[in-house]
Amino acid sequence: MRTKIDTVCTTAEAFVKLYYDHVDKKRQHMAPLYMDTGLLVWNGNGAKGKDEIQKYFHDLPRSEHTVITIDAQPIVDDAVSTQLTFVMQVSGTVKFHENPAKPFQQTFMITAQGDKWKIVSDCFRLQDGIL
Repeated sequence: MRTKIDTVCTTAEAFVKLYYDHVDKKRQHMAPLYMDTGLLVWNGNGAKGKDEIQKYFHDLPRSEHTVITIDAQPIVDDAVSTQLTFVMQVSGTVKFHENPAKPFQQTFMITAQGDKWKIVSDCFRLQDGIL
């Protein structure tokens, strides 16, 4: 179990750098980060399948993310048939165009597919104040 936790932590840090670099600077290359049947929920709007997800990212305004926290946990073998899979929480701030930065929370489920990590599920939410 310790080896899995170490792998997940190392992978999560590298993945976060890659993912947000793509979202902010290489958005045309988002599809390969997702499984063919991947799911994206972005502030209550959804896209399923890597082609729909690619189109969704293409239509978003220019962004600049700053990551503040990352937490990643492996999913136990019984739930995923020994396939190395983990859940990751990311929080930070994001600016769209020239708008002020807003806090965000994002949750990923990621699994190994061959020698690549692929997003199974991605849920992004801006953290608007209640009052």
